Amino acid sequence: MLTSAPHLADARALLAGRRVVVLTGAGISTDSGIPDYRGPGSVPRRPMTYQEFVASPQAQQRYWARAHIGWRHMTGAAPNAAHRALVVLEGAGAVSAVVTQNVDGLHEAAGQRELVTLHGRIADVVCLDCGDQTSRTTLHGRLEELNPGYGEGVHTIAPDGDALLEETTGFVVAPCERCGGRLKPDVVFFGENVPKLRVERCRALVDDADALLVVGSSLQVMSGLRFVRQAAKAGTPVVIVNRGTTRGDELATLKLDAGCAETLVPLAEALAA
Repeated sequence: MLTSAPHLADARALLAGRRVVVLTGAGISTDSGIPDYRGPGSVPRRPMTYQEFVASPQAQQRYWARAHIGWRHMTGAAPNAAHRALVVLEGAGAVSAVVTQNVDGLHEAAGQRELVTLHGRIADVVCLDCGDQTSRTTLHGRLEELNPGYGEGVHTIAPDGDALLEETTGFVVAPCERCGGRLKPDVVFFGENVPKLRVERCRALVDDADALLVVGSSLQVMSGLRFVRQAAKAGTPVVIVNRGTTRGDELATLKLDAGCAETLVPLAEALAA
C-alpha cells in the first residue's frame, strides 16, 4: 500500500498519464438498483450452478420462473454516475478499456465502447442443444404468453437478476423455437468457464495497460482475480476501489474503501480535464 489511509488524491496521482484498464464488478451497479452479492448488508445467496441447471427440467423451470420475474426489474435499471464517469474517462483517453464481470448491460447502455463482458450478457439467450442465439426480450414475450400475470406481486430481486421465489412448479418453460431444446441465458454460470478467447483478450488488455483499476468487485471469483494477479506480477500498478475487503487487497498498490460513484465522478473530472 502507498499509504495506510489512501484518499482520492493518491489514486489520481497514481493513474494520471497512464493507460488504464478498468475491471468492474457488481458494486458499480448497486446505485442502479441492482443488489450486490457480497457488499456490506448483502443477503447471503447461492446462485444456481451450471451443473444444477443442466441436470433436470425441474431446475430449468425453477431458474426461468425466477429469471422471468427478475427480467422486468433488470430492464428498468439505468446506468448511474459511476458508469457515466467511465465513459468520460474513455472519451478523454484515460481509460483504454473496461472489463466487466457484470451481465446487466449497463456499461453498454452508458456508451462504453471498448468493453469486454467477461461473463456474457443477460440480454442474450442461447440454446444448449443447437446453439441458436436469440434475444432475451423475445423470450420474455414468449414466457409472458405462456405464463400470463406470473409473479406480478414479487419484487425482491437477487444480484443475478432473479426473483427470490420458492414455489415455481406451475411455471411453463419455453423451448428453443428452432429445435425444441434447452434455453439458457448466454452468461457464465457458476461452475462454467469463461470462454478461452475472451480470457485471452482480457489478458492482452492488461498486458498493454499502464495501470489496472478495479471498481466494485470483491474479487472473490478467480475470473476477475487472475487479472489483478497478472498485473501485480508484471509490476503494473493496481488500484482497488471497493466497499469492504477484497481477495486482491494484498496485491494492490492502492486500496480505497469507498463507493464507486463517489470515487469515479471526481476522478473523471480530474483526469479528463
